[in-house]
Amino acid sequence: MKALRLEGWRSPAVLRDVETPVPGPGEVLVQVGGAGACHSDLHLMHEFEDGQLPWAPPFTLGHENAGWVHTLGAGVTGLEPGQPVAVVGAWGCGTCARCRADLETYCDHPERTRAPGGGGGLGLDGGMADYLLVPDARHLVVLPDGLDPAHAAPLTDAALTPYHAVRRSWAKLTPGSTAVVIGVGGLGHLGAQVLRATTAATVIAVDPRESARELAKRGGADLVLAPGADLAAQVREATGGTGADVVLDFVGSDDTLLAGAAMSRQLGDLTIVGLGGGTLPVSFFSLPYEVSVQSTYWGNRHELVEVLGLASRGLLHAEVQMFGLDEAVTAYELLQAGAIEGRAVVVPSTEYRP
Repeated sequence: MKALRLEGWRSPAVLRDVETPVPGPGEVLVQVGGAGACHSDLHLMHEFEDGQLPWAPPFTLGHENAGWVHTLGAGVTGLEPGQPVAVVGAWGCGTCARCRADLETYCDHPERTRAPGGGGGLGLDGGMADYLLVPDARHLVVLPDGLDPAHAAPLTDAALTPYHAVRRSWAKLTPGSTAVVIGVGGLGHLGAQVLRATTAATVIAVDPRESARELAKRGGADLVLAPGADLAAQVREATGGTGADVVLDFVGSDDTLLAGAAMSRQLGDLTIVGLGGGTLPVSFFSLPYEVSVQSTYWGNRHELVEVLGLASRGLLHAEVQMFGLDEAVTAYELLQAGAIEGRAVVVPSTEYRP
């Protein structure tokens, strides 16, 4: 089969012929119908070096995956060949207290896994291939009616990550509150939709690109702004001087973090989602009183079930640009150039093949 491989740090991905996996006991082979191309993959290709992560290349890229159950390993029950499924991305040990509480993103014993803190497409072979070997059936969620794998795939990260971030702040997103989304890209455009679908907050979206601001409007943003020296002042003006109850920074640069801090309301949340590498000085007087600065990482299985349910009802929709598997390298080149609106999805198969 064909697979898009990362063969070393600081190197581009390459399309290779590899052996089709055969599922062992408890494993499931998924025929891939969609694999999202994520900005974090670009970080893997161009920025990481030996020793920075507890795993290393070579492996197949693609940690946002959906498709059809193809072959069941011995002992697997509850699934049937041909069922459309989404793949839960974080693969923990499955036995620690966090994993048993459905929090595999925060596995207490990642050393018991083959790719500590990772999963398919992150240290282990992912879904940029004709088939994906999933090590345990618990990592699969059957797709609800009306949701196909190509559109479901990006939801497993690009929607799940902002959903998890918003969910952490639900108590502060009451009627009369304001949430700001900084960066309306692959995750941010879904973040605005999550806020609209699950909270009563007024939604403000910030992006330098007019096309992205238009995308945010279509996703339900009440106000869209371009970044600039007066951004925080504009947000405070729009909120009657109080500032934003929740700021979700999908960029994570020095500039966006400082802007997020400046526009935050006392008792608010400033959540860092983006991997922009910025830092934020934190001291008693550097932030409005009792603002919580927090990072967030992905999401868990039951949250993915909720995300897919919202999508099946038409409340979440990923703007998708589709590419064939032989066009996967091009998809990442366009992503790096900032030429993708929404999410790029590689589609190895358009229908189930028994």
